[in-house]
Amino acid sequence: MSGKRKKKKGTDSNTIVLNRKARHEFTIEEKFEAGMLLEGWEVKALRAGRVNIAESYVTVKNGEAFIFNCTINPLQTASTHIDPEPKRIRKLLLNRNELDKLTGLIERKGYTLVATAMYWKKGRAKLEIGVAKGKKLHDKRADEKDRDWKRDQARIMKNR
Repeated sequence: MSGKRKKKKGTDSNTIVLNRKARHEFTIEEKFEAGMLLEGWEVKALRAGRVNIAESYVTVKNGEAFIFNCTINPLQTASTHIDPEPKRIRKLLLNRNELDKLTGLIERKGYTLVATAMYWKKGRAKLEIGVAKGKKLHDKRADEKDRDWKRDQARIMKNR
């Protein structure tokens, strides 16, 4: 018997969900990886892709990080002895140095913490937190203009 495991079909990507809206609304300056304290039905729902982090945000209270407005919709086959709550507040797992750094950035420099992505890493659900500042309307327009110009450049170079 060989010691190699066969890869399951359909598991090409470890990404559960991306928050594209956060990249549009905010300038993300630094990223952190955090674990999440989840219940069993939530893990099953994540595997099925029933999660939305578009409106979610992270806060630090009493030296602990929490994610708000992260919606995890339960599966129809959720257990009968629990009452699943899709928008419950979930605790994030960060080390003390990261929590202290995030607290300082939020309180002193006025940054916002947004969830940018959720993915699997070694069988555990991880949340990518972006330290962000809000964009003004003219910044959004400039980004869109740059994106369009790069797309046109690629099209021009392809046709040469």
